[in-house]
Amino acid sequence: MDTLLGLIVGVGLSAAGGFRVFVPLLGLSIASITGYLNLASGFEWIGTWPAVISFATATILEITAYFIPWFDNLLDTITGPAAVIAGTIMTASVLTDIPPFLKWLLAIIAGGGTSGIIHFGTATLRGTSTATTAGFGNFLISSFELIGSIVTTFFAVVLPLLGLVIVVWVCYKMIKLIRGSTVSKKSA
Repeated sequence: MDTLLGLIVGVGLSAAGGFRVFVPLLGLSIASITGYLNLASGFEWIGTWPAVISFATATILEITAYFIPWFDNLLDTITGPAAVIAGTIMTASVLTDIPPFLKWLLAIIAGGGTSGIIHFGTATLRGTSTATTAGFGNFLISSFELIGSIVTTFFAVVLPLLGLVIVVWVCYKMIKLIRGSTVSKKSA
């Protein structure tokens, strides 16, 4: 049961990482440092004060950068791989008492995959917004992503089953968005 719960928490945090890379890392770090979550062996560094300070600083910089028109699109390119890596690490960090091969397999597929789906969906949404509003609508997309990341992080840690329901729904919507974008590009 601990493995399943850890996987649910990890996938929830990974989904939040698809919206913003550092918000869920900060949430995970705070949850660990306060004793709310136990981290797997080798990931204890996430629950230290230097990590909290680093993640808080990175969170502020990331949030600020996403509100700069046109820079947000460049940032999407950079943070895509970072979101997948962070999703993988967050999932692995909460999978305790599980063989390393299985831990990393689940972390890569479930954590990295979920983060990648969410990030690619929001990047698609931002690209559409940039094309249709000359970037002026991206402020709303950035606000949505920030709120999505905070809410998903909260539910992943505090109410993981509800968080999982939210993640499944958001992934479904993102996959529809991505597929719709792909279909419209092929017909153009």
